[in-house]
Amino acid sequence: MSDRPRLALYVQHLLGIGHLRRAAALARAFVDAGAEVLVFSGGIPVPDIDFGAARLLQMPACLAADAAFSALLDAEGRVIDSAWKDSRRELLLKEMAAFQPDAIVIEMYPFGRRQFRFELLPLLYWAQNQGLLIVSSVRDILVDKGRDDRVLEAADLIRRYFDLVLVHGDPRLVPFERTFPRATAIADRLRYTGYVVEKPAAASATYDRNEGEVLVSAGGGAVGGPLFRAALAARGLSGLKDRVWRFVTGRNLPEEDFGYLKRASGVDSGIIVERFRSDFADLMARCHVSLSQGGYNTVMELLALRTPSVIVPFSEGQESEQALRAELLAERGALDVLPAEHLEPDTLAATLTRRAQIGALPIELDLDGGRHSAEITLAALAAKKAH
Repeated sequence: MSDRPRLALYVQHLLGIGHLRRAAALARAFVDAGAEVLVFSGGIPVPDIDFGAARLLQMPACLAADAAFSALLDAEGRVIDSAWKDSRRELLLKEMAAFQPDAIVIEMYPFGRRQFRFELLPLLYWAQNQGLLIVSSVRDILVDKGRDDRVLEAADLIRRYFDLVLVHGDPRLVPFERTFPRATAIADRLRYTGYVVEKPAAASATYDRNEGEVLVSAGGGAVGGPLFRAALAARGLSGLKDRVWRFVTGRNLPEEDFGYLKRASGVDSGIIVERFRSDFADLMARCHVSLSQGGYNTVMELLALRTPSVIVPFSEGQESEQALRAELLAERGALDVLPAEHLEPDTLAATLTRRAQIGALPIELDLDGGRHSAEITLAALAAKKAH
């Protein structure tokens, strides 16, 4: 057996792919810091996610039935039942015991992913009995569900089971208590890591944005249809209409929306439509201006690359996370934000043109969250073993 510390990372993405991408970046950072890492992924497999030298164990997959998370479906589109839950719980515990980790990092829980208590509570009980370091990994902003009982439950679970809470953010932008009112009750466990950002080669390259495209994207694309259609309508009204507009839709954009865009590109050579680009970071680094949804990963990469950006946050149902982060950054002049419910073509066209002229204004934030997460966790593990 290797002398390196062994770390298990649990992640469950349900709608977009942001959680999985952030987990992959963390896994690579832990490996770089000297750990042996096994990622337990419970969402639908996503091609081209880079886990580096970390190993990936794909559990029986499930996803959200819709943007409102009204139900959980298995890989065949069936609502998951108690037999499915029992089977996955047994597999998770079996594989976890076989790996024999020194530490477990659980993404989002107990601040989210409450639907997976059926396997996570038994996992926490097992890990505690094994004397493992138990870590929660959570983004800077939580979605406000308006449920004080859930906030109290999360704080209680942190105090009962967890040694650390890695908050992937910077309190200079938004302190954790802004969206988790019981933060003071778990303050001794909280550690701000800075934002977890991909480290693309493009970050060190120099491009002439004056020659660049208008880049339109929506993460995995599952809920990107309205944004893409609005961008297409805004193109002819924009001062940027003579530039190439590149739509990178994501693999999960519904076929109806993808077909609509492809038909437009068929009659206009200035429109390029693609599902996926492995060099997406390079596209962001050299584009004239970016239009995108406000996912954590995309926004932080845009900031790191100093890309002029207009953000249209996803805000269906009770989703508030993307909007709050984008608004806080807009207040500092780092980007522009347009609410999805007011996405009129003329307003969008004017905002894109204006942001392209202004450029990207720098903002002081810690964007080295992967490395800091690894350092904090492995230091805590060493201290736990020493006692």
